[in-house]
Amino acid sequence: MERVKWQTGDPLQKIKDRNVVRQSGMLSADVAKILQQVRQDGDDACYRLTAEYDGIELDEIRLSSDTIEMAADSLSAVDKAAIRRAYDNIMQFHQKQRYVEYEMEVTEGVLCERRVRPLRSVGLYIPGGVAPLFSSLLMQGVPAQIAGVREVSVCHPFQGSLPPSVAYAGLLCNVKRFYRLGGAQAIAAMALGTATVEPVDKIFGPGNQYVSEAKKQVARLGSRQVAVDLYAGPSEVLVLADETARSDFVAADLISQAEHGSDSWASLVTTSGELCEKVLEEVERQLSLLPDSEVARSSLSQSQVIEVKTREDMVVLANEIAPEHLIIQTEKADQLVKGVETAGSVFLGMYSPESVGDYASGTNHVLPTGGYARCSSGLSVEDFQRTMTVQSLTEAGLRNLGETVMTLARLEGLEGHVRSVDVRLKFLSGDAVQEDEDG
Repeated sequence: MERVKWQTGDPLQKIKDRNVVRQSGMLSADVAKILQQVRQDGDDACYRLTAEYDGIELDEIRLSSDTIEMAADSLSAVDKAAIRRAYDNIMQFHQKQRYVEYEMEVTEGVLCERRVRPLRSVGLYIPGGVAPLFSSLLMQGVPAQIAGVREVSVCHPFQGSLPPSVAYAGLLCNVKRFYRLGGAQAIAAMALGTATVEPVDKIFGPGNQYVSEAKKQVARLGSRQVAVDLYAGPSEVLVLADETARSDFVAADLISQAEHGSDSWASLVTTSGELCEKVLEEVERQLSLLPDSEVARSSLSQSQVIEVKTREDMVVLANEIAPEHLIIQTEKADQLVKGVETAGSVFLGMYSPESVGDYASGTNHVLPTGGYARCSSGLSVEDFQRTMTVQSLTEAGLRNLGETVMTLARLEGLEGHVRSVDVRLKFLSGDAVQEDEDG
């Protein structure tokens, strides 16, 4: 890890540019070709591309309900209980996140309402790889369930058999369709639809650079409207710690985030030079205990230990960096957090490791990365809903508001708008022009 001493005014560009995807034109072109193949050849393209990119020869794209249930049944009772507890906590926390419907009479005779509707269909992308990411399915599936989405589809690439943990999480979240697809072809299939894959209205979920680029491109499709969720790139954590923090706790937090991937980012900001030394030593000690430390070492080699002068500097840095995860292990952490304005999810105190948020505390782990916490939030129930407004005017309401509307419309030179109100007001006053009885 790089050790840095920072003071107010020092540049932060290197840290701000962490995890910036150096996207090549080749990647964009490759993904565009994949989308075009799926558009043209549908299922055939999905079979072909999955063999080419994932090394998987599919015998089917959509999994049967029997396959999913058999896989879930093979999960041990202990594992089921753990996943169920995580599900219950996530459900409990997200229950309060629904958009609120309301109505009000804004002026006499003018009633305005906001109504909430769930999205009709969503597609959840669950990355493949070494570990079965059932937690990612829970984090997306639970808010979709609470929102009332009727059709929830999942795309998940996997080698061999369907992971039992993923199957069980899918059953808990009432997933209707489960597709054995990954990569850009999965995003394309959910956006465009094929003979087997039902198109959806919005696509969620993290993935590699091909998945991220595919989400960007399908969001710009002109052939049909499909939305995508927030940008979720390589995972990251920033730890704020002072002399009261335990170096072994801090080191464990950095390593736990670094093991997500070699492109992850895990850094420390501290007011204590002594803690810097201890944490660096402890990181090496704990890395030596890991069964496989290569990924975490690669990630930490791109991360920093930053020494600052004051607690206020900690907050300034945290707000500038806008990390996905922010851990605060300081004296009076509950006071320090009051100054934090830009973070995806915050973990307060020495007994709040980021891992609890990854799995079971109840908060969502799908969060903005790469500084996007400055302008966006983590996944929530509202992302699976939409709102629409309704207004209804009585005769008195139109009389009350009509002249104001006509004045405003004339200011913009829109006489058609004026007439749509004026014709009604004249009717109400008895001055309406009689229509020709002969039509």
